[in-house]
Amino acid sequence: MLMQRPPQGRSNDSALLTALLAGESFWPSDPSSMHELGLSEPFLEAMVCRVLRSTGNLSGRTIAGELCIPFRMIEGLMERLKNRRMVSHCGSASLNDYVFGLTDEGRRRAEQFHSECSYVGPAPVPLADYVISVEAQAICDQPVRREELDNAFYNVSVSEELMDMLGPAINSGSGLFLYGAPGNGKSTLARCLTSCFGQEIWIPYAIMDGREIITLFDPAYHQEVPQPGDGLSYDRRWVRVRRPTVIVGGELTLDNLEIRHDSTCNISEAPLQMKSNCGCLLIDDFGRQRVKPEELLNRWIIPLENKHDYLTLATGKKIQVPFQQLIIFSTNLDPADLVDEAFLRRIPYRIEVDDPDEQEFHRLFQIAAEKLGCNYDPEAVEHLINRCYREESRPMRRCHARDLLLQVRSFCLYRGLQFEMLPEYFDRVSECFFTRVPTRPLNASFEIAQQTCR
Repeated sequence: MLMQRPPQGRSNDSALLTALLAGESFWPSDPSSMHELGLSEPFLEAMVCRVLRSTGNLSGRTIAGELCIPFRMIEGLMERLKNRRMVSHCGSASLNDYVFGLTDEGRRRAEQFHSECSYVGPAPVPLADYVISVEAQAICDQPVRREELDNAFYNVSVSEELMDMLGPAINSGSGLFLYGAPGNGKSTLARCLTSCFGQEIWIPYAIMDGREIITLFDPAYHQEVPQPGDGLSYDRRWVRVRRPTVIVGGELTLDNLEIRHDSTCNISEAPLQMKSNCGCLLIDDFGRQRVKPEELLNRWIIPLENKHDYLTLATGKKIQVPFQQLIIFSTNLDPADLVDEAFLRRIPYRIEVDDPDEQEFHRLFQIAAEKLGCNYDPEAVEHLINRCYREESRPMRRCHARDLLLQVRSFCLYRGLQFEMLPEYFDRVSECFFTRVPTRPLNASFEIAQQTCR
């Protein structure tokens, strides 16, 4: 597969060949000209002035590093800015470089550029380049096999039946509903599913269409990984990240699904579905958002069908962007009670995540004990099951093993005891863990207390 922007017709280099041999589906090649950079010279001049305005005097190589573009591409630009008396030499730097600073005219122009747009950071990439990158790295082009699913869930307890339902649902690329009681690991399943499609992808820090800048990289969702070494050249406006898993819950609104524009700085931010492209978008606690379920689902009917979305820029222009992620709706409610038949047709996979049985519950304690550094004791777990589940007719949840062991660890730490799995420790923490919350409203209790005082 072609791994750079076809429109510019870039020639392959040794780095690209190395990436191809390593199985890369996309590689952001290092631009060799302004044409390949995809940005105009006046736009770069404005970015240089904003960088100098915000940080002070800098060497040419430092400015290039701030913009994430090759130094050779701004040497001539800095000389032209100097000839136009917008910057001046403030000193010499190593490697035949100079330290540049803004002149009075440069500061005046920098203030003007800042008032128009205050973006400072890696130079954006054209929207067309971003679209090509998503299409090359999309998860729907990478069918999942059972072995890959096993690897993704190597440290999670998943039944054979559930695995055989998840595999076809993932390969369909049409998304799925995960429903069942809370605490059974629906969010954990979503995170594991993302890793089935390869660990890493390339995304740009920011995207540009016309004069609009849209920031895409978000540390809240994108985990940066070590960038390529061994002399491999690449376009440093792109960052290599783990495939994103974007999880949103009851706080989700329709505004989160549109480009958000800050009129103060004139910078836009990509919506959640763009940030989750080539990864997974999990709508947790679906049906409990402030927006009605049918409104939320209607927003996504067309993108789910056509695999692209239409977004509106601050100027009113509509742009088409890829809608290429595994979208999962996780809910404690029955999907049939939330959506109509038209939407269920577009998400045909509805998978119930059941409560674990006793055998799986033991396995969950084994996994949790290994992660937390505790010896697994089947007799202690059997004591817990008999006392807190069988006798109380209480349903088991997959999160209980981890949560109970965390409370045991906290108890041992407080008492200065060795962290181990003992029946008496489970008895101690279960009193608090399984305490029933009173159904009487707090304000009712407060009124009763007031009447007592009177």
